[in-house]
Amino acid sequence: MTLRSILLHPDPRLKKPCEPIARITPEIETLAADMLATMYDAPGVGLAAPQIGVLSRLFVMDCVKDPEAEPQPLVMVNPEITWGSEGLSTYEEGCLSIPDQYADVTRPAEVRVKWLGLDGKTHEREFDGLWATCAQHEIDHLDGRLFIDYLSPMKRQMITRKMVKLKRDRARA
Repeated sequence: MTLRSILLHPDPRLKKPCEPIARITPEIETLAADMLATMYDAPGVGLAAPQIGVLSRLFVMDCVKDPEAEPQPLVMVNPEITWGSEGLSTYEEGCLSIPDQYADVTRPAEVRVKWLGLDGKTHEREFDGLWATCAQHEIDHLDGRLFIDYLSPMKRQMITRKMVKLKRDRARA
């Protein structure tokens, strides 16, 4: 497994819709393993392929935060939300591509997601709580949308300016 570099906003690759994956190949399996390792190392609960510069419809997530609990990594290829609840929930979201910036985002409280697994089979499952928020956040990445796109233009500009400064500071270091 290789840890991959996570792109920081603003980066044009983070705003591009991703291409579907035609079939599960050894390269896709390696990509998924690298993404899980990168996500756990960051640390985060989700990571989408465009965040490491791969414009393919794939993301990984594991919303188990208790270090004593068994990890529950999920790899979703070509995921799609097939149902969303009318009930909403608001979570303070963050993003590995927008480090140390958080904001409340309101989304459906429950969603049903259909995806292709690394086993080549179609899976479908309902998620709630943090799992539902994370799945929606990562699918947004595959569609070229970031959590800050849900914020007011002023808040979005403020966060973007902080990210430009962070990238400049990191480039100098």
